[in-house]
Amino acid sequence: MGSDPQYAKWPALPLAQHVFTITNPYATRPAQQAAIKSLQDGISENKMAPLYKYLAHPTEGILNTIGETTSASAPQKPTGRKPSAAGMVASKTAGATLAWDENLYNKLQAENDKELEGFQKEEDEAVEQAGETEIMAAKGKRADFFAKIGDKDKAIATYEDVFEKTGILGTKIDLVLAIIRMGLFYGDKALVKKHVARAKTLVDSGGDWDRRNRLKAYEGLHLLTVRSYNLAAPLLLDSLSTFTSYELCTYSNLVVYSVLAGSVSLKRVDFKSKVVDAPEIKAILGADGDDKLLALTGAISAGPGAEDSEVRDTAAKEAASSPAAPTKTVTAVNLTTLGTSTDQPETELAVDFSPLAQLVSSLYNGHYKLFFQALAQVEEQFLTQDRYLHEHKGWFIREMRLRAYQQLLQSYRVVGLESMANDFGVTVDFLDRDLAKFIAGGRIPCTIDRVTGKGVIETNRPDDKNKQYQDVVKQGDQLITKLQKYGQAVRLRGSERA
Repeated sequence: MGSDPQYAKWPALPLAQHVFTITNPYATRPAQQAAIKSLQDGISENKMAPLYKYLAHPTEGILNTIGETTSASAPQKPTGRKPSAAGMVASKTAGATLAWDENLYNKLQAENDKELEGFQKEEDEAVEQAGETEIMAAKGKRADFFAKIGDKDKAIATYEDVFEKTGILGTKIDLVLAIIRMGLFYGDKALVKKHVARAKTLVDSGGDWDRRNRLKAYEGLHLLTVRSYNLAAPLLLDSLSTFTSYELCTYSNLVVYSVLAGSVSLKRVDFKSKVVDAPEIKAILGADGDDKLLALTGAISAGPGAEDSEVRDTAAKEAASSPAAPTKTVTAVNLTTLGTSTDQPETELAVDFSPLAQLVSSLYNGHYKLFFQALAQVEEQFLTQDRYLHEHKGWFIREMRLRAYQQLLQSYRVVGLESMANDFGVTVDFLDRDLAKFIAGGRIPCTIDRVTGKGVIETNRPDDKNKQYQDVVKQGDQLITKLQKYGQAVRLRGSERA
């Protein structure tokens, strides 16, 4: 049987988003000031001396530049940066700064030392008077404390110490998930990748249903950060109906990540079933009233087999007749898991999902002018403002344009360049240049004729047999190359043995 998740509160990942916003050149000045205020409050409230020093120290901090918070005679900042710094900041040159207060730091450090003494005393008493369970509980508190104050190295080391000394599989999985969150907090992709694989091994060895589903969200988010949208999409979409990992992100954010990953990577048939017609997504992105009422009854995530249509219709009518029935969806709430987690937030900030809704519907229905407009709004509202999406926003926009071009061109043998430009709401010159890049890269099988004055795009679809032949030749060449390298390595080992 499963058990309630442990070590699932720290670190506070929203603080990492605030750090990103502070250094984000696309963020507004009020947003940056609000982020600074939230970050300062979080540091003071949680007594985060190590994180404060890591961010704001005049010579070692990753946010401040020389001269902004110190005198002109301050020592020069080291040119090298900690490997994790690149994953926290959006830009090294743009953005606001976090003021350094030596007295505040000393106060926070003193409070940290006092609290650590209390943990040590508790652990010593457990060693003398209690059993192994109490000792591990004391060590776990120490590990959570290091995660809470933002001391990455000590938190991971203590989590590993607890991991080695516990024999409970569920606890082991929770400890690895906590290490993954430390990696996500500091943007350490190598650390996250290593421990996601470790968590999958543990879950496969007998993890319970809840932890298996939590890991889907963790792995999906990690794959999103390394631009593996095709692998992230099914994991994130599957997590929508079973999401309980509120320590990782809000449900609103999960909806955004799922829709974007599915839109750019899924084939048209899967895109229709898993994104366009997905009940969870339709209920959030502004579907009709029936879908929203079904979401309120919980029938959406349970699926068609959960209850017969008569029961669902009755529930929908009752919800519609109720005076408390909502008339407008302003926030995303995971209705099927409401109240199942003690760490679940009571409310989430309202998110305007209309650009996402327009992006999905216009792409599927072929309204390409609206699609380009929605894509620009999605870039402005989501891609440039989210720390997990920001890094790959250029790639995402390019791939979505390619997806729209391919979708239109696959239906025609010949298309007028001017006609296609009108459909997309762009100039002929822009479309010509944009298509030329994809044609040269072999992404779109067509040619553009502007020399003779016809101004047409002619598609060149290879027949299936030729395509299969080309694929066999390409894959055969790759296989031969790998075998040659393998043979050379084997011969070298043989000569060493001789």
